[in-house]
Amino acid sequence: MREIDVDAARQPWHCHDQTYAYEALSAHESGLGTAEAETRLASIGPNRLDEVAGTSLTVRVLRQFQNALIYVLLVAAVITTVLGEWVDTVVILGVVIIQALIGVIQEGKAEKALNAIRQLLSHEAIVQRDGRTQTVPAEALVPGDVVMLQPGDRVPADLRLLRTRELSVDESILTGESQTVLKSVDPVVEAAPLAERFCMVYSGTLVTAGAASGLVVSTGPASEIGRISGMLDKVEPLATPLLKKVEQFARQIAVATVVLAIVTFLYGWLFQDYTAAEMFLVAVGLAVAAIPEGLPAILAITLAIGVQRMARRKAIIRQLPAVETLGAVSVICTDKTGTLTRNEMTVTDAVSRDAHFVIEGVGYEPVGDVLLTGQRVEAANQPVLKQLAQAALLCNDAALHRAEDGRWTLAGDPTEGALLSFAMKSGLETAHELHEHPRADAIPFESENRYMATLNHDHHGKAFVCVKGAPERLMELCDSERTESGVQPLDREFWTAQAHGLASDGKRVLALATTDPRPAKGQLDIEDLSTGLALVGLLGMVDPPRPDAVRAVASAQAAGIRVKMITGDHAGTAAAIGRSMNIGTGTEPVTGAMLETLDDGALSSLLAETDIFARTSPEHKLRLVTALQAQDRIVAMTGDGVNDAPALKRADVGIAMGLKGTEAAKQAARVVLADDNFASIVHAVEEGRIVYDNFRKAVLFVLPVSGGQALSILAAVAMGIMMPITPVQILWVNMVTAVTLALALAFEPAEPGIMKRQPRAPNAPLLTSFLVWRSLFVSVLMVAASFGLHLWYLDADFSLELSRTIAVNTLVLCEIMYLLSTRVIDAPALKWRSLTANAYVWYAIAALLALQLLFTYAPPFQHLFDTKPLAVIDWLRAGALALILFVLVELEKSLLRFKAKH
Repeated sequence: MREIDVDAARQPWHCHDQTYAYEALSAHESGLGTAEAETRLASIGPNRLDEVAGTSLTVRVLRQFQNALIYVLLVAAVITTVLGEWVDTVVILGVVIIQALIGVIQEGKAEKALNAIRQLLSHEAIVQRDGRTQTVPAEALVPGDVVMLQPGDRVPADLRLLRTRELSVDESILTGESQTVLKSVDPVVEAAPLAERFCMVYSGTLVTAGAASGLVVSTGPASEIGRISGMLDKVEPLATPLLKKVEQFARQIAVATVVLAIVTFLYGWLFQDYTAAEMFLVAVGLAVAAIPEGLPAILAITLAIGVQRMARRKAIIRQLPAVETLGAVSVICTDKTGTLTRNEMTVTDAVSRDAHFVIEGVGYEPVGDVLLTGQRVEAANQPVLKQLAQAALLCNDAALHRAEDGRWTLAGDPTEGALLSFAMKSGLETAHELHEHPRADAIPFESENRYMATLNHDHHGKAFVCVKGAPERLMELCDSERTESGVQPLDREFWTAQAHGLASDGKRVLALATTDPRPAKGQLDIEDLSTGLALVGLLGMVDPPRPDAVRAVASAQAAGIRVKMITGDHAGTAAAIGRSMNIGTGTEPVTGAMLETLDDGALSSLLAETDIFARTSPEHKLRLVTALQAQDRIVAMTGDGVNDAPALKRADVGIAMGLKGTEAAKQAARVVLADDNFASIVHAVEEGRIVYDNFRKAVLFVLPVSGGQALSILAAVAMGIMMPITPVQILWVNMVTAVTLALALAFEPAEPGIMKRQPRAPNAPLLTSFLVWRSLFVSVLMVAASFGLHLWYLDADFSLELSRTIAVNTLVLCEIMYLLSTRVIDAPALKWRSLTANAYVWYAIAALLALQLLFTYAPPFQHLFDTKPLAVIDWLRAGALALILFVLVELEKSLLRFKAKH
């Protein structure tokens, strides 16, 4: 026997017949022998996917210290330790540890997507070995095994089907389409997409009906699901835009701080009368002052608040930085089924020989009117409509139930659920119809017949037949049609044109026919359909767009976000949904087969014009996301199947469906939608923009505070006097303002018109020229207030401790007034909305004032921070200077607004 390897197992089995498969795998319909199977297992390896180890807690903790700002603080702690300044050391290390703890707590779960895929594999399989049927562990399957499949089985390996009996398989984890696939044994063309390889079943998919036997052609890593797992393992997730900018910003601040500290040390030591030890402490104080050590905590908390807000809007964030990334999204690549649509088939059209009825309402809920030329009609007054609805209800094996929460749920096939809902909308009562016309017998749907038929009695010795199926098949069985005036000869041209018209709109078309009542009998035979069958009409049905998703797509487009539909469905269906949602209008969908003919340059040009991609594979989705990112687009990708996992992981924001998505998709994604609704994505984008705005406000608030402290120290060194604020006092100010005032900015509501703005450029710096100007301007004002008052108190012969206490409190009061101005970056701060929109600001101010009273008057704090109690006049002086700062900043904002208008 020749050796079977992984590469050989990946050939296109779907385009070959069973004989070829037997020969290629040296197999037989009676199965392998046990010895041969064990030999192949030893050569190829077990039918399983390797488990991936998660990130350990130690690694996650150490990762929190990979930050330039933290490095500078650690060096400062070492210096203070060498100098014996233990209080400074403890405070600095306390700040570092707090940042690390916040990072560890908020960091997302370790990557588990590969292990989630692993859980989809079957545990056991029924095989033919040694000429008899036996059950073996699924891990022991090898190419050449013959496997038996039954309803409810999870397919244990990739199989080339040998025999089938009405086999239906749910392949949604691989194709993304919720409709089950009816399988056969006939080969298909080599170029057939996975969703159309009807002679194949794949590992991890679910048998929903029928039975079959199949030849194992691929196992483990060589299977389709193993191939996707391998792709996922190779995909490297990208750092989020904000984290990139924060890292760059941190490096810039760290380098500038180190250079400034060294220059200050040398200047004070060489040109002033400071000792080296004194200047070491001054340099440490300068480093502590210049570094906004509270910024990482503010970022983490702002993102965490964004997580809570998004959870209320049905978007569950798995990885914290994804909160802000959503706000930068410029392209949303969305699946169709269940995201843009309800994933509930709905009858939209009912066509009889005399009328075209439009059925309102979406989903299985039987709420909606039946309209004729725009007017509501009742089936009781429309005989043919009533017969159409009755046939849809009686020739049906599904059931609709109303759950306790009011939602309608389906037990059975989605198409039959849509028929039941249509019948109920038409005014028929299910229980009544089933009682009045009980079923005596049925011919189940078979792929060869392409119809289902039922025999129903009327309790009066009569029976009639209802048939539903493909229009072309029922036109072969019918020789007449039902009209308002009675039965007439069948007009095939009319019905063919009507069926094509519905199909061209992307609708699935079903025909229904009935016989006149005839003497009752207990059995229905195929011969009973050969005469007397009259076509009643056609039903057109779709998986309809969600109404809120239509509005959400329009909102995303208004916000400058391009929406692209990437689906495994047919191009015609995708185009129809796209037209109804204003996605890709004016252009034809591009199929996966067409994508494979394009090089990267042609694909880049195509992406600028095309927004609908159909019949796509995992490779196609991953390539599309990567190509968009190469154009500097921030990409959000939605998905629910295993086939979506690589693209979800690669996207800047992967968004998985929480209700109907696979665990593999959820683990690969950064966001999980609790309601599987596109509208929730747009809500999350809005929240992401709010998060970025609020973090930007926090940076705009924190930088002048650090800048003012640093400038005060530089001014003191230049003048040859003692520092106005000690390093420990600086850390106190930075931390208490970070956890009070700066944190309050995280609760700010959305700015007006936030979803009318274009997405921000990915390469836009965090530290813009405006941000630099505002920071320098306010820093100078804070220095003038706090350092100026400090000097005035020294000249008035107040103690150094009291002068420093007044300087610290003046700085804090200036920060409070600056906070009120920063809440609205450009607009006036003294507007009613600005003052009342965020109650947390006032709570934060009250908390900070309480902390400053402890800092100033509580003996333990006086001992720790070398402070002295202040008199009322001291507070009035500090408050007056803070008020002046507020007025000057508001004047600066008004000048900028005037300049922008002119």
